[in-house]
Amino acid sequence: MSMRSHRHRDWHEFWCCGSEEQGAYDPEECTRMWHEHIREAFGRRPRDHWFFGGRRFLAWLAAGGPSYMNPFVGLVLSKGGGLLPLYVLHLLWRKPRFGNDIMRELEQRSNGTWASNPGAIYPLLRLLERNGLLRGEWEDADRRTRRIYHLTEQGRQEYLQLKEMMKPGLEEALGVLRELYDELYEKA
Repeated sequence: MSMRSHRHRDWHEFWCCGSEEQGAYDPEECTRMWHEHIREAFGRRPRDHWFFGGRRFLAWLAAGGPSYMNPFVGLVLSKGGGLLPLYVLHLLWRKPRFGNDIMRELEQRSNGTWASNPGAIYPLLRLLERNGLLRGEWEDADRRTRRIYHLTEQGRQEYLQLKEMMKPGLEEALGVLRELYDELYEKA
């Protein structure tokens, strides 16, 4: 199948893979469909393609494509991407939370396009706690099963400063992404 014919395919079918609400969603079928689509479009398996072969796309393809993890959202929300620490502070600004609550909230707020994991969240919480921005308390001090995190006064001040400092950069990034998107997908 040529690249030209792919432009005319029903992209909604590939981006949505059905839905659980409609009763049509099958994660394995969606994953198979995405792999087949990339193989048809580019003539090779996703893991053998220069663009999709990287680490950030493997989890996305394994999870069934865009219905779940979105690698582009992941890049922005990863610890190195800059928004994750700010957003964790934001969530704790609203109310104290357990680490699992933070991960669940991140998945819900990203509409399921990004799921955090303990390997990203807990080291970040420990870093914020070491820097005096959070205070963690064991729910049960004897069993030490779950730790609830509270924003300290220093953390509140840091959150407000970071939020204001990052706003112009985020607005600029959104504008640049909008311009690039419009140019890439403008109607010819």
